Amino acid sequence: MQPDSPDAPAHDSFTRLLNRLEPDAEALWAEAKPLVVRRRGVLVIDDSTLAKLYSRKIELVTRHWSGKHHEVISGINLITLLWTDGDRKIPVDYRIYSKADGKTKNDHFWEMMLMAKGRGFTPDYVLFDGWYASLENLKQIRDHGWPWITRLKANRKVTPDDRITRTLDEVAFGAGGKVVHLRGYGLIRVFRTDDPNGVAEYWASSDLGLDAGMRQHYAELSFAIENYHRDLKQNCGVERCQARSERAQRNHIGFSLRAFLRLEWHFFTTGISGFEAKLRIIRRAIQGYLEHPSMGLPKPRTA
Repeated sequence: MQPDSPDAPAHDSFTRLLNRLEPDAEALWAEAKPLVVRRRGVLVIDDSTLAKLYSRKIELVTRHWSGKHHEVISGINLITLLWTDGDRKIPVDYRIYSKADGKTKNDHFWEMMLMAKGRGFTPDYVLFDGWYASLENLKQIRDHGWPWITRLKANRKVTPDDRITRTLDEVAFGAGGKVVHLRGYGLIRVFRTDDPNGVAEYWASSDLGLDAGMRQHYAELSFAIENYHRDLKQNCGVERCQARSERAQRNHIGFSLRAFLRLEWHFFTTGISGFEAKLRIIRRAIQGYLEHPSMGLPKPRTA
């Protein structure tokens, strides 16, 4: 897809590049560091499955749940720590889940929180899905001095002010939420909401003064990581690498995240979305080809 030029790189040079470099998430942070304000904004952490539906010999590919396909599929699991202030969404760290390294998703969560602390982040809140809402993770964030907001499963044990321990789905919640004692952790504030299908969701926070309006605001901020996942796949080709080796896949994913950074900063400074920026390149290519087509059919013979 590169333009014709006398000194164009060879096709194999890209393959050699992906296999030569040492995969390193620090390269992403070096570029993201000037784009974030570490003393405000929120940190959002979530994972996404990079679909490899027809792969048989690509390393790192295992079976994962996919929200897009609504089933377990073959793919590579990418875990990202995203910083956002509501306007910008900047990935600052990432991990790739692999059974071979013996680490769970919660281990990667733990490492990225420690790394963010060491880099000087003091976010307004840490936002994450219920998958990461283990007691160990909640306590770690508390030890860092950061408030958090997450969703809890309906069967989590809590103790309301009547001092009777029960599951969340057995507790009555008002519009302003309720302060309860989470078993093994301490006091938290919980809000009950309903998703579009009418299924109850339980939002919890370590901030006991959080009100319903602020909870809604930060819930909307947490959705930034879903937009990031969409743009990363649609505009940066993160799922499209067909290299078999683990090193090449890791490097390709790292390059895709760094490409996203450029598109996101371009959007923030110009107002041109990543989708539109990509489409403008394609428009120019199509226009140039229509003006000077390099392939055609022979002219019809005249009788």
